Amino acid sequence: MARDLLLKGGRIVDPSQGLDTVGDVLLRDGKVEACGGTLGTPDGAEVRDCSGLVVSPGLIDVHVHLREPGREDVETIASGAHSAVAGGITAVCAMPNTRPVTDNQATVGFVKRQGEAAGFARVYPYGAISLGQKGETLAEMGEMVGAGAVAFSDDGYPVQSAQLMRTALEYARTFGVPVAEHCEDMTLAHGGSMNEGAISARLGLKGIPGEAEEIYVIRDILLAKRTGGHIHMCHLSTKGSVELVRWGKERGINVTAEVCSHHISLTDERVGNYDTNAKMNPPLRTAEDVEALQQGVADGTIDLLVTDHAPHHYDEKEREFADAPNGIVGLETSLGVNCTWLLHRGVITLSQLVDAMSCKQARVFGLPGGTLRPGSLADVTVFDPNAQWVVDPTRFKSKGRNTPYGGVSLTGQARLTVVGGRVVYEA
Repeated sequence: MARDLLLKGGRIVDPSQGLDTVGDVLLRDGKVEACGGTLGTPDGAEVRDCSGLVVSPGLIDVHVHLREPGREDVETIASGAHSAVAGGITAVCAMPNTRPVTDNQATVGFVKRQGEAAGFARVYPYGAISLGQKGETLAEMGEMVGAGAVAFSDDGYPVQSAQLMRTALEYARTFGVPVAEHCEDMTLAHGGSMNEGAISARLGLKGIPGEAEEIYVIRDILLAKRTGGHIHMCHLSTKGSVELVRWGKERGINVTAEVCSHHISLTDERVGNYDTNAKMNPPLRTAEDVEALQQGVADGTIDLLVTDHAPHHYDEKEREFADAPNGIVGLETSLGVNCTWLLHRGVITLSQLVDAMSCKQARVFGLPGGTLRPGSLADVTVFDPNAQWVVDPTRFKSKGRNTPYGGVSLTGQARLTVVGGRVVYEA
């Protein structure tokens, strides 16, 4: 049995309880025993001085790619979960675009067991919407929920068939889980490798227009209205998408949305001279889009801040821009990026930051955690929102080094990550 852990004298920020106060948090037997005020030190307890630091519910990221099974050379569930806790993240949801695809109860069970064996961040599996992510036949949702799937997505591939998406929303509704959509009209996006605009024209690269995303955003909002299902919009990147989600929410449609750290901090100018570490899907957009996404987080239109952590082998990214794979790693930089671009620029408050990175993640996806209420999971992140550090990809716990933030100075860093009352990472 783990010793009691007393986190002493930190600034407790827990939007789930409306808490922002200086005090202690006591963890016992994998649960929060007490939160707030000055607590006595139980005999034999491990004590950590958190003065000057923020103590929050454990951060959660519902959009990561852990590559196992099938691409263990790029990332394993263990290395990805280790990377997560190094970034202060106590739980992740693993996307199903593995090899084989996580589209059945056996693979869902495998991902869950590998996560438990790793002993770092909690790992919750997604199930694929369609068999093999081919967009043709609905996968066995009920069996996957029974095996531990917490949501469904064909991320990496949009569900092209509106009828299949309608059916998926209807089935998922009966299990009370969200359907997360990668919004991309392939007829518009095909062959594109960055945002369509002046910079793509200058670089001679085929662009992807914002409408490729927005067409699917409105389609799926309307399908959620029809079915009553919960549609969750993955990695939004355009001003138009924010406006459409806002439209849906104003009408009481069950729609939630997320944005990645890179989409609230970088523009398509970052592609520079064909830097493949600035290549992702959806692509980096314009300054106007970035501002709209930031405001969407500020006013609650966008619910969650995620990473879309997508490791690739060095050789794969060392190709010509159009041929290189999409995606960057983000688990170890997201807290710093979000603090730097949102918190310290006055876009959102500290409470909003914790809400979007923890409390709402648990609420939207029906996960344990996201709170420091007594009796809840003892998953806690202790971080210094003012710590300045320079990103060094060679020090990542992830196997991936593909980041556009290498050498960038960030403000905000995890100091202590606690999962189930056990310290799993200390800076």
